[in-house]
Order: sequence, then structure tokens, then C-alpha cells
Amino acid sequence: MADPLHNLLTEARACRTCEAHLPLGCRPVVVAEAGARLLIIGQAPGTRVHESGIPWNDPSGDRLRDWMGIDRDAFYDPGRVAIMPMGFCYPGRDEGGGDSPPRPECAPQWHSRIRALLPNIELTLLVGGYAQAFYLGGKKRSVTDAVRAWRDVLPDYLPLPHPSWRTKSWAKRNPWFEEEVVPVLKSHVRQFLS
Repeated sequence: MADPLHNLLTEARACRTCEAHLPLGCRPVVVAEAGARLLIIGQAPGTRVHESGIPWNDPSGDRLRDWMGIDRDAFYDPGRVAIMPMGFCYPGRDEGGGDSPPRPECAPQWHSRIRALLPNIELTLLVGGYAQAFYLGGKKRSVTDAVRAWRDVLPDYLPLPHPSWRTKSWAKRNPWFEEEVVPVLKSHVRQFLS
């Protein structure tokens, strides 16, 4: 019998919609199984992830796993944790030297279709401003404001800053994140992945 999620992920991984705009070509990175209870929606793969095809396979992923309180084995178990970025492919560099924004075509094309086939998701982590803007909508607000308002969107969502090296200075300016949000994140992850 055909597995609709498997078929859709195969289709998504073969997507070439943005190919003309991607400096390293297409390599969609999305991981999920229907039994997953936790969904992580981040920005877009970086160069290391593009090369390996493994999501969050970089220092940002190490920091995210530390915030979540889980090891690589649990994190990379697609039957427990689904991973779907806003843009499935590496978008290239912007003029300032950072990664470009996720391609705008990707999330509208794939997210609702994939989420519809993930019936057991109990919490979605919205990692970074692009995921927060797409899923929380409404008025424009900063990542800090979105993360500070985390109580307003639980139990469905938990907004987080992007765990890049830049977050270290952000965390120093916002100690409430490590004091209030990280313990709640760890508690929810333990609950959903036990």
C-alpha cells in the first residue's frame, strides 16, 4: 500500500522550483515520519547541511539539541522528530556575508501538504524569524518579541531564536530565555519523546 507521506516527501526532495536561484543547486532537506510528535521548522539549510543532506548537522544544531536536552539519536529519529525548514534548499549568501533568506516559494508549496500528513504533532518549534512570521503571522515583530510571547502560542507552537553563533550575545542580553524558555522546552521535549 502506498504511503502518502513517503510519496509526498519523495516529490518534495525532487523539487526543482527554485533551481535557477540556488547557487549550489537543489538539494531539498526535509525529514519526517507520520508518527512524529515534535516538528522543528527552521530557516533553510546552510552549506554543511547542503553538503551532507542531514538537517541541523552543524554547530547551530548542536546548540538546538542542547536547548532541547536531547542527543543526536533522538533528534534524528524521524518517527519522533520531524524537521522541515522554511526553505528546503540552501539559498546562498546575502550581500552582508550571511545566508540569504529562505526561498519564498518553498513553504507555501510544501508546508501545509506535509503537515496534513503529520497527524501526531503535538508541538512545533518555530526556530527563527522566518518561521515565526509565517506561522504566527499578524503584526510584524522581532524574534525577541515573538520568543518573549511564547506563553501566548503554547501548546501548539514554541518560538525560539535561531541557535547560530550570533545567539550567544542575544542570550546575554535576554537571560530570561535560558531561565524561562529553555526549561519549558526541555520539559515538553521529554514529555513528547518519552
